[in-house]
Amino acid sequence: MATNSISTAAEIQEPDLGYGQLLGILLRRRWWLISGVLVGITLGGILGYRAKPTFTSSLQLLVEPNYRSKNNARGGEAEFSDVQVEVDIATQTQLLKSTKLVQRAMRSLQSQFSELNPADPRAVVDFKKSLEVGQVASSNKNDKGGTKIFQVSYVANDPNKAQIIVQSLQKIYQEYNLEQQRERLDKGLAFVNKQLPTTIKKVKQAESRLEKFRRDQQMLDPAVQGQALESSINRIIQEQQVNRTQLSELQNRYADLQRRIGLSPQQALLASRLSQSSRYQSLLNEVQKTELSLAQQRLRFQPGTPEIEQITDLRQKQIQLLRTEVSRVIGAIGSNNSQLLRAGQLGQLDLGLINQLVTTQVELQGAVARSQNLINEERQIRNELQRFPKLLAVYNQLLPDITLNRNTMKQLLQAKQDIGLEIARGGYDWQVVEEPQVGLQNDPSLSRFLLLGSVAGLMVGGMIAFAREAIDDAVHSSEELQKQVTLPLLGMVPGLRVSQNLPQLPFNKPATLTAEASVILNWQPFRDAIDLLYQNMQLLHPDGALKSLVVTSALSGEGKSTLSLALAMSAARLNKRVLLIDADLRRPSLHKLLNLQNEQGLSSLLRSDVPIAELTEAQAAANRSNLAIVTAGPSPHDPAKLLSSKRMQELITRFEDSYDLVLLDAPPVLGMVDAVLSSACTSGTLLVGRLDQVTRSELDQAMSVLKPLNVVGVVANGAEAPSIDVSYVAEERSATPAVATA
Repeated sequence: MATNSISTAAEIQEPDLGYGQLLGILLRRRWWLISGVLVGITLGGILGYRAKPTFTSSLQLLVEPNYRSKNNARGGEAEFSDVQVEVDIATQTQLLKSTKLVQRAMRSLQSQFSELNPADPRAVVDFKKSLEVGQVASSNKNDKGGTKIFQVSYVANDPNKAQIIVQSLQKIYQEYNLEQQRERLDKGLAFVNKQLPTTIKKVKQAESRLEKFRRDQQMLDPAVQGQALESSINRIIQEQQVNRTQLSELQNRYADLQRRIGLSPQQALLASRLSQSSRYQSLLNEVQKTELSLAQQRLRFQPGTPEIEQITDLRQKQIQLLRTEVSRVIGAIGSNNSQLLRAGQLGQLDLGLINQLVTTQVELQGAVARSQNLINEERQIRNELQRFPKLLAVYNQLLPDITLNRNTMKQLLQAKQDIGLEIARGGYDWQVVEEPQVGLQNDPSLSRFLLLGSVAGLMVGGMIAFAREAIDDAVHSSEELQKQVTLPLLGMVPGLRVSQNLPQLPFNKPATLTAEASVILNWQPFRDAIDLLYQNMQLLHPDGALKSLVVTSALSGEGKSTLSLALAMSAARLNKRVLLIDADLRRPSLHKLLNLQNEQGLSSLLRSDVPIAELTEAQAAANRSNLAIVTAGPSPHDPAKLLSSKRMQELITRFEDSYDLVLLDAPPVLGMVDAVLSSACTSGTLLVGRLDQVTRSELDQAMSVLKPLNVVGVVANGAEAPSIDVSYVAEERSATPAVATA
């Protein structure tokens, strides 16, 4: 037979309990829970009946936090008065219930109530238990926070005592408030007086450093001066752009005038001077006249004649005079006579162009000089700006230091003035909103004691229920069963939850069901669960390898015999030829369920000498239905010997050839070897576990025994019956197949 690999439960990590599992435990142990609640309610009722009447007196105070100043527009006091302390409303409540204030109140009341001894720790604790301080909630539902009104209540056995104690607490709290305010203001004033000289010194040092910086750098504000230099740079850049435009225009105009005149500027200037010299012009006219006369004489006389020579000499003398005049007017000019004669022969138009050329030259030189000056000025300013980042960094370090220290000094001086005025004013007293009244009697509140008792009983009962569950080893759910055996959960068979008698199933005589078996097998949820179990087995072995199956359990009483019969009937209804064998040779039960005789059965077959082939042929011939039964037969002296015999193996093999499914109802696994011997002859083993009965340790032992065998799965017997829509259930089931006996 095949061996099924089974993991032990210890290898599976136990998951945390969920809400469903917790609820299941409480439902299972509900009687413990109910008992705890009943006991708690009883004790609560007794305590409530025996409780003495109490009286409560209260007052309401408009409370301002002692360490937090009132709103100050200047913020001086809020910033400098005891800055190390920040107390909220909850802390203020605890302060009002502090031991220091409680002992002060007890000392003031000790003369009237001797039991209020402030030196007795127990008396202090009892006083605190009777004292209640709470914040009054806001009447506005949208305001989630509370008001600044606190209610102080005290519970005592005497109404007058309660009122007197609350009145004493009122006085103590108001004195405490004024003391704390004065202490806070004194601390704030001491803090200001301590910080003020240091701050003044820091202000003077910072101002001295800034003054030295301005004196060394010869500037008031580097940022302002830097912006001025930046503006100068922008101005110079704009002027350079304008100057470049003018320079380009002058250069073009100068080139055009020079081209039109045909002279260099120096030559044009000389020609202009000569043209304006009257003596030069007179000499020039004489020369021109002489040249005209020379030209006329040359027409009349031959060269070299006295007339020609005389005029030529005259001309030379005149040119010499002209040259002397030119030298006097403008300095030396070349020795070329033609150049000397042309130099002063310029018209008014030429003179105008020369004047324009000279003017343009002057303007051009001025533009060039202005461009160079702008470049030099820009270079100088940029060199000056290069040192400004460092100066700004130093200045920006000095200026905030002065500003910060000046502001701090101003705030300290203002805080000193405000605190002084607050001290002179005497502080802000807590206002009494509701005066203490004579103590009102509290209701005995029996319902309160009953509620507390029920809650306490519920908690104790729950703890006992979980403790009982912790020591309980039984398996209570199919999930626990599956986790314990780590096998496929093939089905969950419900336990019988009906009391009415149902009609018996029709069987061929002589086999009839007992009334108990008839009720169970005719119960619809049970039959549906068995059908689902069989189908799950078929799905796990679709190849038909599961020809024979042993049905067993860890211990007796887990319903394996009834389940075996129901499983056989389910397979027979599905047109399977099924043989059901009662393999429990020690305490057989199948014949009792079917009201059958047990003189012959499996033990008879195993002890018979008749060949197995003849026995199976006779049995098959007698069987006319899909379901055949083989009872256990007479109980043998040694059942293990029969079950381990070779004839047992041959018999099961023969039955597997004759039937589609052979089911063996075997004895329990623990305490005997019969189930193991039967399982060794079959294709598989089905383990049945009844919930709320079988334990984890028993399942572990059973799995250890069955580990070498092919355990196909586990069935949870006694599970909760599922909810079924009756409209989907037929009113009458088809007739159950007849049962034949061997």
